[in-house]
Amino acid sequence: MPADHEHSSDSASWSPLDSEEWYAARDAVAGLRDVLLAAGMERDFPYLRADLNAFGHGLIELGRISPETAERLTELLRRALESTYEVPGTNGRQQRND
Repeated sequence: MPADHEHSSDSASWSPLDSEEWYAARDAVAGLRDVLLAAGMERDFPYLRADLNAFGHGLIELGRISPETAERLTELLRRALESTYEVPGTNGRQQRND
């Protein structure tokens, strides 16, 4: 039997800093944070953070938002979708130049 201070092969010695998932989640939050700052919505997402679940999968916590924030976010997304269009014969979307 191993001593109390020794780690057995099944001990939990995992760190999020060793995980690519953590860095992907952190980078995604940083990008979203930058866009929210540019839109003047930094105070509207007080719970925004990167996290990992028990399985080590990266997650983005958006948290609760007010109805007004949801309406503004909806309008911003709607405008973003309207600012692009399908190009026939391609699989991508292109920006409008009008």
